[in-house]
Amino acid sequence: MPKRGYHHGNLRQALVEAALELIEKRGPTGFTLSEAAKRAGVTPAAVYRHFDGREDLIAEAARQGFEIFADLMEHAYQSGQPSALASFEATGRAYLAFARKYPGHYVAMFESGISINRTAELAMVANRALGVLEKAATDLSRHIPPDKRPPAAMFSAHIWAMSHGVVELFARGAPGTKSPFPPEDLLETGIGIYLRGLGLVPPDE
Repeated sequence: MPKRGYHHGNLRQALVEAALELIEKRGPTGFTLSEAAKRAGVTPAAVYRHFDGREDLIAEAARQGFEIFADLMEHAYQSGQPSALASFEATGRAYLAFARKYPGHYVAMFESGISINRTAELAMVANRALGVLEKAATDLSRHIPPDKRPPAAMFSAHIWAMSHGVVELFARGAPGTKSPFPPEDLLETGIGIYLRGLGLVPPDE
């Protein structure tokens, strides 16, 4: 029995939500458009009124995910103001929180093989989201002497890679990768070590 039905013109979103459920359970290549249609309560032919194919459907799921992600990252950044350090650390925690709360979106965004440049709309919102982390890095890097200051884009890419790694290995239940430490602690201490190396936080007492 389908979990959702088509009524009052909400077919497009019903299909996105069906795809998100299937992505979460089976991965981005583990379902067909027919299965998404069945879950949404419509015929497979109805899907093509809104999406050219499965990748088009996943791209829309990714776009919506980046919208949520961008808002969460911006909120996290603002929550730390006026401290550049607090804002930077908050964006790292927001990354992990997003991956946990929106696993289907996260996979569509980062693990589906869909380029963020697939559409102008997707590229715009993805760049807005990732730009928040770079903005936080730019603010924080002003406290580093110019001759020791990494480019803000590199700075933010390091933290993005660390956050993504913690999510992939320890926060999403990948087989055989259990950690004796909570993912939040791994990320916080990892960022702390990185920032100490740049001289942005004092050594441990």
